Amino acid sequence: MPPAEYAAWVQRLRDDKAALLLTDWPWWRRGDQCPPAGDWHVWMLLAGRGFGKTRTGAEWIRGYAETHRGARIALVAASLHEGRQVMIEGESGLLAIAPDDDRPDYESSLRRLSWANGAVATLYSAAEPESLRGPEHSAAWCDEIAKWPQGEAAWDNLMLTMRIGENPRVVATTTPRGVPLVRRLIDEKGVEKTGGSTRNNRHNLSPQWLATMDRLYGGTRLGRQELGGELLEDVEGALWTRALVERCRVEADAVGKSVRVVIGVDPPATVNGDACGIVVAVQLRDKRLAVVEDASVENPPPHVWAQAVAAAAARWGADRVVAESNMGGEMVENILRQADLTLPVVPVHASLGKARRAEPVAIAYERGQVVHAGVFGSLEDQLCGLQVGGGYAGPGRSPDRADACVWALAALLEGMKKGREPGVRVV
Repeated sequence: MPPAEYAAWVQRLRDDKAALLLTDWPWWRRGDQCPPAGDWHVWMLLAGRGFGKTRTGAEWIRGYAETHRGARIALVAASLHEGRQVMIEGESGLLAIAPDDDRPDYESSLRRLSWANGAVATLYSAAEPESLRGPEHSAAWCDEIAKWPQGEAAWDNLMLTMRIGENPRVVATTTPRGVPLVRRLIDEKGVEKTGGSTRNNRHNLSPQWLATMDRLYGGTRLGRQELGGELLEDVEGALWTRALVERCRVEADAVGKSVRVVIGVDPPATVNGDACGIVVAVQLRDKRLAVVEDASVENPPPHVWAQAVAAAAARWGADRVVAESNMGGEMVENILRQADLTLPVVPVHASLGKARRAEPVAIAYERGQVVHAGVFGSLEDQLCGLQVGGGYAGPGRSPDRADACVWALAALLEGMKKGREPGVRVV
């Protein structure tokens, strides 16, 4: 309908009809937001950012709850905080999309939504898979499964609860990443897959934002994944693969006490340019190394990233900071000192190529000497973009987080090899 004709049509609507249309999802939704036909058990929606995944998942749950008296529904997010902020209280969440006369009661302390017909939805965190033991469900909405910290364990526990009702069903909405859970579901029987790009929802997005995204990320791997909704394979010749990273993952609370703590820093070369990579790595008593935090900050002025380094050092009781000094060793050290950082600062100069610096660290991963205590999505995406020979095919213009991680782990490896305090000297 042309804009002028649409505007005239809207003007002719009675207020009561207009109010009904506001919450009539089948009337508003696009074709790519419709549930697939057939007898599916899982609907996995892989789509770019801004596609409308949250609205799609929330509307499916709303429709299910309103038509299934007494239903028991699971809402599973990467964390309880994200589930509350996005799935329940967000702009496209379950409370926002509900009609005034049938809005569910929300008991935040119980993580529970209750509809007038007896349907109940309970929020769970994928970081706590064991919380899914015991309850039983007839429907579930799983949001951003590609970033779940314990993806397969949480998914398996959820599936074991899907045992009531005539046809239990699960909707999983996510931006695609090649993590094991997503790859597994692609080939699993009973899973229907649909997708779409950010541009499919362009009429509801800022034209300026879309133009900026096209200019910055058009044609890049990051753009293809985050905007185009493509599930990308591992980078050819990558030093790290998704399978390797997953094999090295442990629960955040599974690491014991640390012997040494080093913070790797990759400062941005220009003000308001790239991110500042800040990664905390520790040496454990069993001589393994663990990445415990990615504290990187995006496009920071010098005093901001320096304060972020100082805060991370205080949180973890760091022994020292290893900072890339290509922008000037004294300058980096002075910036850190201005943030009242009292730790030893080891400036390191990246005279070797990125790949040659990263190769010994990647080998340590292969040997099982390094673990990731949790999920660090942006950092792991960058690690999986570092290639043998020095190339980089990951997201963003620079692997700032990956470089910071390499610096920290290389310092710990060097210290263990020489039996001294962790440091690194690059020639």
